[in-house]
Amino acid sequence: MKKDPIFRGAATALITPLTARGIDFEAFGRLIDWQIESGVDALVIAGTTGEGSTLTDEEHRAAISFSVQRTAGRVPVIAGTGSNDTDYAISLSRYACEAGADALLVVTPYYNKATQKGLVTMFTAIADAVTKPVILYNVPSRTGVNIEPATYAALAGHPNIAAIKEANGNISKIVETAALVGDKLDIYSGNDDQIVPILSMGGQGVISVLSNLLPGETSELCHRFFRGDVAGSARMQTELLPLINALFCEVNPIPVKAAMAAMGWCENYLRLPLTPMEDAHWQALRALMAARGLL
Repeated sequence: MKKDPIFRGAATALITPLTARGIDFEAFGRLIDWQIESGVDALVIAGTTGEGSTLTDEEHRAAISFSVQRTAGRVPVIAGTGSNDTDYAISLSRYACEAGADALLVVTPYYNKATQKGLVTMFTAIADAVTKPVILYNVPSRTGVNIEPATYAALAGHPNIAAIKEANGNISKIVETAALVGDKLDIYSGNDDQIVPILSMGGQGVISVLSNLLPGETSELCHRFFRGDVAGSARMQTELLPLINALFCEVNPIPVKAAMAAMGWCENYLRLPLTPMEDAHWQALRALMAARGLL
């Protein structure tokens, strides 16, 4: 059974504006409004880029609730609710559903990891416990575990498992996954440098770090492809590649937080173990931002 797409285009994996005192909700609200007014198609809250792993439980829940209220139905809100503790992931996912999030982004378990059987069991337990669609988030470079195509196929029939955020970087595996799941799971790129390749395999868009800086352009890249302007979309992909690479020259979200602070959206404040960007890397990123008129 084909499931309705959660969104089509670009969803921003939104930073969380932080200070030494906690979340800066005034800055958060301004940022949400600007993203929506700039044309982004959805927002992901408290994911990797939003530093969800170092938010307290109270902050994590507050970030989700605030974002739902501030967005007020203008675009879908996708709450990052994954954990390596399945019981905690279920509790946070249920909260996000009650708070009004439109979907959930659930990452593979990190550190304790899992077998493929364990992944099926874990994702099924979470999906069974919630009322909103789940996006499976595969990012083996961070978690140490990869969702195999056959595992996606085993999960594809669950009515609450709707999509994949694929950040394994292996296009061949993504092609294999697309062949196995058909129209049962939507595929979103989890890497900004692979948006067009994944769209070409029937992908529905991207969950993007780049769109923190360029929400309208990242959305337009996708929608050009959907309108049939594949060459134009590919041209945007290649033109944006130097900036994309600069945003990942250090571990995400270090560069994007520095960039957004320079644009005036937040403090350049990160929670340990993340530390501010190395100056040489920042100067290179700053030059690319200046060339695009972002500073």
